[in-house]
Amino acid sequence: MRRMGSRDLRRLTKRMGLNINELQGVEEVVIRFPDKEIVIKNPSVSVIEVRGGGRMYNIAGEEEERPRTAEEEETKVEISEEDVQLVAAQAGVTPEEARRALEEAGGDLAKAIMLLSTR
Repeated sequence: MRRMGSRDLRRLTKRMGLNINELQGVEEVVIRFPDKEIVIKNPSVSVIEVRGGGRMYNIAGEEEERPRTAEEEETKVEISEEDVQLVAAQAGVTPEEARRALEEAGGDLAKAIMLLSTR
């Protein structure tokens, strides 16, 4: 049985409607799950384009698994004192209530006022 050379492989992939390209400069690939991440360092990444528009990625490299924490997903919104005062005045509530509503609304003034006015 004859071994397939790179020239034969290129011909075969072309006949099958595949186009294979190596991505350059990739530093890491991260696959995220709700409770963990798989990180592939110094990966070799090939993109396989299929006739009709589909893409597949082939990734090889040093694999590392690490847990995810809730703090990574939480983004802290900074709320200014002016925003607190404005929401408190518009909704007719205390500054403490206004701050809590702003935190709940992710810093969105209109949403915080709506939250307070529906309570």
